[in-house]
Amino acid sequence: MAFLFRLLARLPLPLLHNIGALAGWLVYLGSPTYRRHLRENTALAGLRSARLAAIAEAGKSIIELPKIWLRPQDEVIERVVSVSGWELVEAAWREGRGILFLTPHLGCFEITAQYYAAQRPITVLYRPPKQAWLRPLVTQGRGANLRLAPADFSGVRLLLRALKQREAVGILPDQVPGQGEGVWAPFFDRPAYTMTLAVRLAEAGATVLLAYAERLAYGAGYRLHLCALSAPLAGTLAERAAQLNGELEMLIRERPEQYLWGYNRYKVPAGVPAPRGSDRED
Repeated sequence: MAFLFRLLARLPLPLLHNIGALAGWLVYLGSPTYRRHLRENTALAGLRSARLAAIAEAGKSIIELPKIWLRPQDEVIERVVSVSGWELVEAAWREGRGILFLTPHLGCFEITAQYYAAQRPITVLYRPPKQAWLRPLVTQGRGANLRLAPADFSGVRLLLRALKQREAVGILPDQVPGQGEGVWAPFFDRPAYTMTLAVRLAEAGATVLLAYAERLAYGAGYRLHLCALSAPLAGTLAERAAQLNGELEMLIRERPEQYLWGYNRYKVPAGVPAPRGSDRED
């Protein structure tokens, strides 16, 4: 598998995306659980029209990873053909502030941190892959340009240290956290166990930016989008988590077909009581 991963990294991006689109459909047709999650999540969000395109885009997001992780950094960032909102980054630099990048599972979320890392240091939160063969590829590939912070207390300390040093950090705010690490908050009008780490880090005084890289058609590259929150996070922890979910919803609606709808965003983690009035299972 490692050999195949490295082989894919050498293929042209248009070909990778064609392979990815096919792979996305094969997974969709072969996995009833994945198919159910994708159908339910797009329907509940009122975005059924994005479903067919989302199947192919999900496959692209996986098959493009070898190229993002294993190719030279200058080659990777050349795939970003345009950037909107970069002035927000430069403003944070001038003000001497750290930057908290919140990047949902939208578009090519891996390339956003890689692009910034070509400019200045960035620390990203990550979960080590379950597959043993993939772990060295993550550290040698993704970790070659980024500082990796494991998703535990030691990783949180690394993130806080980076922000105190006025550097950048990046997290995926729509990942389902573990017991004691989240609160129930609406996400597309349905309770989702939402991490509190993102809103707690926002208290560190850093500039908070939403980021995603739009995947362009025909393997033409990526368009990086950066924007500020529509309003500062305020209220209780649960209220701030709900507000952040609302911000993510607005971002996702810009390119709904490129969101990972097959991800089980609404699962009940082990040890976490289900939200009131819910009969959902893990």
